Amino acid sequence: MVTSSGDTPSVPRGTRLPREARRAQLIEAALSVFVESGYHAAGMDEIADRAGVSKPVLYQHFPGKLELYLALLDSACEQLIDGVREALGSTTDNEQRVVATMGAYLDYVARHGGAYRLVFESDLRQEAQVAERVRHVESSTSEAIAAVVMDQAGLREAEARLVATGVVGMAQTAARVWLAQGAEIPQEEAARILAEVVWRGIRTFPVLEDVKQPR
Repeated sequence: MVTSSGDTPSVPRGTRLPREARRAQLIEAALSVFVESGYHAAGMDEIADRAGVSKPVLYQHFPGKLELYLALLDSACEQLIDGVREALGSTTDNEQRVVATMGAYLDYVARHGGAYRLVFESDLRQEAQVAERVRHVESSTSEAIAAVVMDQAGLREAEARLVATGVVGMAQTAARVWLAQGAEIPQEEAARILAEVVWRGIRTFPVLEDVKQPR
């Protein structure tokens, strides 16, 4: 799994590790190389050197660079999906759900060692297996948000999906711009600002009478 810092674990060269621990170490090393160099410029030699292992050890775990990249991308995607789902389930107050969801995107780009770039800024997005994973993370987060919108406002599925897709698109773009600008606005404040934009639109939908709503 990609760690919060994205730093390569400090393991002396030649140290024997359990298979899963070694795999995690290799993925961490690959993250730093892929984020710094992009997929095409990254080399397996560099990744092995960054991890402090020989190339044969690296190939024992991953038969090629694409397989290693996809394993890292899978981890990065699931972290965002889990973050959004956790945010949506963190409260029954819809306004605070929006704040938490915006916060999940900001937290995602601010942490995990730049892993968000593999999802949103990959130089390999035209590769079918990469594109499939990017679609998966976008559709999964949209579906999670749409389910809450349908439950609370009673919109038809197509309507809820449209709303959710708009929220996801704005959250992704705004979070990346926020980070690119140096995160000058404190993260919690940025989440509130973005949530206010979204909430002003979503709150116009009437809440179903049989849904308990604290606001």
